[in-house]
Amino acid sequence: MVDQHTAKAFDVDLQDLARMVAEMGGLAEKQIADSIDALAKRDARLAQRVAALDPTIDGLQREIEERAILTIARRQPMAVDLREIVGALRVSNDLERIGDLAKNIGKRVIALGAPTYPNQVIRGVEHMSELVLAQLKDVLDAYARHDVNKALAVWRGDEEIDAVNNSLFRELLTYMMEDPRNITFCTHLLFCAKNIERMGDHATNIAETVYYIVEGRALTDERPKGDSTSSTTVPFPAA
Repeated sequence: MVDQHTAKAFDVDLQDLARMVAEMGGLAEKQIADSIDALAKRDARLAQRVAALDPTIDGLQREIEERAILTIARRQPMAVDLREIVGALRVSNDLERIGDLAKNIGKRVIALGAPTYPNQVIRGVEHMSELVLAQLKDVLDAYARHDVNKALAVWRGDEEIDAVNNSLFRELLTYMMEDPRNITFCTHLLFCAKNIERMGDHATNIAETVYYIVEGRALTDERPKGDSTSSTTVPFPAA
């Protein structure tokens, strides 16, 4: 009876962690969408709201960390149970970083003011953000469902985001060379694009975490990257 009660309490702890990660994921998705909308519309007020949401995401990340540490101390989980908790910690950390990157875009919008710049450049940034949002939605679904195949599809899709980023980089450099007056806003847009590309990297980090949770080992294949300077190595504790 005591064992059943302990197991049920542990299940509740895991469910709470999953719920908080899902809540963080929803907020991170909102931050990405709103930051790009603010950039496209030069909407400083919306950009400020993106930044204002960041403390909520940070607070959830701290709450997940505290709950995870307490659960480990109380339950002393092993094998897959321990990986579930470690996975929640890692996913929450990546989501927190995605929120920071969205906040950075919001700050760029405020710094830019309301310049006139080519619509095709903004379309390129919007296209990148759409790819990243789709990746994030898919990988969070893979995390919730323990779907390794879906996680691997996200992991492989990062190269497409890098390709769009590289194309946008060349386009912005062309605008800067054509007219020095374009340098300021193009530089800001370059940083925005890099922030979006880094969001994609964090989505692939989450995909690797899903693989680790389910398979009990790190994904050792080399991550497909269109931008070799952004490649990362993700260490995991032994299963």
